[in-house]
Amino acid sequence: MAMTHTASRGLMVYLRTLRVAMEDNIVTDDEMAILNILANCIGLDEETAKFASAILNQIEKSPITSVQEDEWSNRHIGDATCYQSALIAALDDDVISDDEMAMLDCLRRAMGLQPNEHALVVESIRVMIENQGDVRLMTRLESYLTSFPGV
Repeated sequence: MAMTHTASRGLMVYLRTLRVAMEDNIVTDDEMAILNILANCIGLDEETAKFASAILNQIEKSPITSVQEDEWSNRHIGDATCYQSALIAALDDDVISDDEMAMLDCLRRAMGLQPNEHALVVESIRVMIENQGDVRLMTRLESYLTSFPGV
């Protein structure tokens, strides 16, 4: 029984990010947290998220055309906030793994966020952490920036 879903930018962004998460055939709890935040930010319901998995498992055919993918691969209102939420989720555990970093990078590219916009998101997170006085998160942010300086 095939699921019927329409093409959408949200499905495209989720598919790209899910593909990166599934590259090693394991979706960790940390990766799932980022995927859940992403789904929530882009208004993707649970059924559509399952449909995305079915596409990646080649059970379903993607409704997204290459023309739509090109059109949707640029920044939209709310993308930076969604990316910020995903980055905060990644910072909240012990360390940002290479898998999480790949997902964040994929998400940033899928949304068309430029390096200067990433820098603004990081600076916004830094200010929030300073205002909260959360030494643990600040340490993780600094570690992230040291580990991935070219991001």
